[in-house]
Amino acid sequence: METILNDTKQVFKEKGTCSRTFFYLLNRHFGHLSEAEERAADPLAGGVMQKGQQCGMLWGAALAVGAEARRRADGSGRATALAITATRHIMQSFTERTSTASCREITGTDFSSKFQMWRYMLFRTHRCFNLAEKWGPEAIQAAKEGLEQEGLPEKALSCASETALKMGASEKEAAMVAGFAGGLGLSGHGCGALAAAIWIKSLAWARENPGQMAFTNPEAEAVLKAFTEAIGRNCAATKYADGNLIQWRNTRRL
Repeated sequence: METILNDTKQVFKEKGTCSRTFFYLLNRHFGHLSEAEERAADPLAGGVMQKGQQCGMLWGAALAVGAEARRRADGSGRATALAITATRHIMQSFTERTSTASCREITGTDFSSKFQMWRYMLFRTHRCFNLAEKWGPEAIQAAKEGLEQEGLPEKALSCASETALKMGASEKEAAMVAGFAGGLGLSGHGCGALAAAIWIKSLAWARENPGQMAFTNPEAEAVLKAFTEAIGRNCAATKYADGNLIQWRNTRRL
């Protein structure tokens, strides 16, 4: 493994959220920083709006490999396939390190409980800082390996990218969220389309509010509320054929 700069703990303290930290770390490695896009990843921390699903480190890393996949691949279909493949590599690397992708299991915290939130802030934040430091170089290596895969299909679709495009995102932004497909690299956990919608709305908010942390921006809260009312299930439990996701995606609230 090549030598990889590992100042992860310091970056984590500066950025404030695990999702933004890993988006930044991988972007930095690939030589393409994007401040507003990285800041918009804040609400994906804590397992997407602190709901305890996949760790925010994974969502942030997936955004970075999506961006890099678009730069490397010819055509949106192949870029999507490459982003999903690279995200799967990242997921595998992470679960080999932790045995789970679940934020709630890693932190031992239900962030909806004020007591558990304070307990985490006082006694358990070191778990995330230590994990980030250990996994940081491994995440970069896994991303590189995933992005070097060949023989991928020329045509691939991502529910997350399609959601983003329906919301008015650019082709570049849609590519960034491509790896969210199927609950992050087709893993079937927290819904990738939901995470994509939260990020797209947060990105617009971040651009309108430069320098402000996007962690609890009202746009992200509104998206989560709309999704919960319309579907309220994770990716594995959602039946996309019934049209619920399409109906939610097209709602005026988004």
